[in-house]
Amino acid sequence: MVEMNILAVAILLVFWHCIADYPLQGDFMAQAKNKNTDTGKSYWFVVLPAHAMIHAGGVFVITGSFVCFVLELTSHAVIDYLKCENKITFNQDQALHIIFKCIAVAIIGLGA
Repeated sequence: MVEMNILAVAILLVFWHCIADYPLQGDFMAQAKNKNTDTGKSYWFVVLPAHAMIHAGGVFVITGSFVCFVLELTSHAVIDYLKCENKITFNQDQALHIIFKCIAVAIIGLGA
């Protein structure tokens, strides 16, 4: 991994989140990751983990940390599942994703 300061890691993690959650997600994935939509009834169990894997892969490329990869994979899937079940709002979803990016930055800062 290229040596980066912690601020650069934080900026890249948020930048990656914006790319992966908006243009890379697309309408099909947004609908198919939700088991409550017509498309999602057939595909959510594959598409939701795939969406989380896209996010986690970017986090791994940026941080080089397997711990951060697993944290992102699991947290992103759980957060999006809760949003699709209307347990949390869109704004809560986005805030939680950013909180987990902050946790990843803390992990990197601690050298884990």
